[in-house]
Amino acid sequence: MEHVVRTAKWHETLYWHLAAHGVPKSLHCLSLKLAEEYAVNAVARSRLPLPQYVYRLGDPSFHHVVLLTDNILAASVVISSTTKTSSYPEKLVFHVVTDKKTYTSMHAWFALNTIDSAVVEVKGLHEYDWSHDVNVAVKEMLEIHHQIWNRKYHSLKKEEFEYEEENDHKLDVLSPSSVSLLNHLRIHLPELFPDLNKVVFLDDDVVVQHDLSSLWELDLNQKVMGAVKIQRLLQLHRTNHIIFDSWCGPYCCPGRKYKDYFNFTEPIISSNVRQDRCGWLYGVNVFDLKKWRKTNITAVYHQWLKHSLNSGFALWHPGALPPALLAFENHVHRIDPSWHIAGLGYQNPPSDKHMLEAAAVVHFSGPAKPWLEIGSPEVRGMWIRHVNLSNEHIRRCGITV
Repeated sequence: MEHVVRTAKWHETLYWHLAAHGVPKSLHCLSLKLAEEYAVNAVARSRLPLPQYVYRLGDPSFHHVVLLTDNILAASVVISSTTKTSSYPEKLVFHVVTDKKTYTSMHAWFALNTIDSAVVEVKGLHEYDWSHDVNVAVKEMLEIHHQIWNRKYHSLKKEEFEYEEENDHKLDVLSPSSVSLLNHLRIHLPELFPDLNKVVFLDDDVVVQHDLSSLWELDLNQKVMGAVKIQRLLQLHRTNHIIFDSWCGPYCCPGRKYKDYFNFTEPIISSNVRQDRCGWLYGVNVFDLKKWRKTNITAVYHQWLKHSLNSGFALWHPGALPPALLAFENHVHRIDPSWHIAGLGYQNPPSDKHMLEAAAVVHFSGPAKPWLEIGSPEVRGMWIRHVNLSNEHIRRCGITV
């Protein structure tokens, strides 16, 4: 009977992950309605940004934020929450990069829903004129990620799992982001933004709760990227204070060490990295693109993809993070854990109210994205409060709480 119960729990978890694959009808409706607006409404085709603000797109004195996404509603929440919590919203410049199919809808949304204080640029991948070498590298990158996904997915179907909480991460293979071009293109940020020197990168499944301004002034100590390392946060209920574990203290990143990303039976992995090393988080990152251009980080990333290809795609689990952990080795500067709390998209998200409120950014990493109904109502509310429910298109498409 215990075996039956554990198996049933595993199936429940599996189906819960699979539910994250769907695009809600309301989001599909929103994209279609905005594409129609772009076609018939001249205002929806207005230039972004307005001509008098174009100079800000490459001005290093402004705070540049990068989003790579095809989710219009998610992008609107990230930009809205960042602007509302900023001490200097007039300094913010948002660079939204999307794919060709979403470009007109994304453009229409931000043309119709202008932000008075900040500047928003929407650019489609089809507008980039990259060199032949970059185009080939991007195509090869996406193909290898697809093959890694296929291998892991078919392997997962053959495995007989019983429910164990530590096995949940194995289902990350089912995430649509594992094979998303926009998710993997972050490794080409220097090519995407050749005129910028320092940017803050935000995933589209985050909510900004506190001012991010000091991130642009952060000293990265000659490193290329600033990131929060994955770790546990402890709440001292007696004193009502939050204690963040040290960079690699005794409670460092339980369940999210290198051994959870890589296959250490492969010699090329075991000889280059340690199993007990703590991973760092994508989602809220500071990038010094000027220093990045002086390194071989992007080339190393693609070299590791080729190693994966030659090994039969057995080096790591699918996703953008594992090869990035290898490529950014010795190029990452740790930032304070209070900047970024992740994991709100899993079945048991962080629930400590004080801990969540203290975080500058909360991240719905995991299958239960806040625009889906499978997540925890308590944490979804943190995202929904930034959705403009009075908007005509939001109402017509039935996007509600």
